[in-house]
Amino acid sequence: MSQKRILVAEDDPHIRTGLVDTLESEGYKVTSAHDGKQASSLLSQETFDLALLDIMMPGKDGYALCQEVRAKSPQTAIVLLTAKSQEIDKVLGLKLGADDYITKPFGVQELLARLEAIFRRLAARIPADDKTSLPTQLTIGQAAANRSTYKLEYEGREAPLTERELKLLEQFYLHPGEVLNRNTLLDRVWGIEYYGTTRTLDQHIAQLRKKFAKLGADDPIETVHGVGYRSKR
Repeated sequence: MSQKRILVAEDDPHIRTGLVDTLESEGYKVTSAHDGKQASSLLSQETFDLALLDIMMPGKDGYALCQEVRAKSPQTAIVLLTAKSQEIDKVLGLKLGADDYITKPFGVQELLARLEAIFRRLAARIPADDKTSLPTQLTIGQAAANRSTYKLEYEGREAPLTERELKLLEQFYLHPGEVLNRNTLLDRVWGIEYYGTTRTLDQHIAQLRKKFAKLGADDPIETVHGVGYRSKR
């Protein structure tokens, strides 16, 4: 297995050094940035398997960096570090494409466990489903999801898709008309080791619906209250 590359962007030197030392001791190849501007430069020059981004940084904050990563490298995992505990800050990060978030202060073992879980999920992709036979263009309702470009397309218009959003659309394509409960979707898209709640899933579905609406396409995702979601395709 190839060595995983991680970018650590943290302006606090003590936290940054601690993170680098800890991750390197676990066998990761780590590159660090002391502010958002340096992190942005590194992200434009190198490819990382995961970006660990502090939200509050000078030069450019973690939210802006999260958007940059998603635009340039949809398959790079993102974990946000935040001292904020308000739910709205966490929700915003997830909406921008973050895979997970950790609130400071946090334990080293919690951090390592979350990173390991993310890498296992990415390696497993979608369990119990054969994706090798999927076409590049997935017809979902009136629109199409392009698995090569990570874009939702409809009548010449496009909207970018995050890795999680594309995986959700793959599930709806593979199971047309079938009710998929929330836990099933979390297991198949986030992985069985996912620590979060179904609220994360609901936020991603809401973002997908906004993208369909922005393109002028009908919403193909039906909510089955108390259970989960179903594709209208």
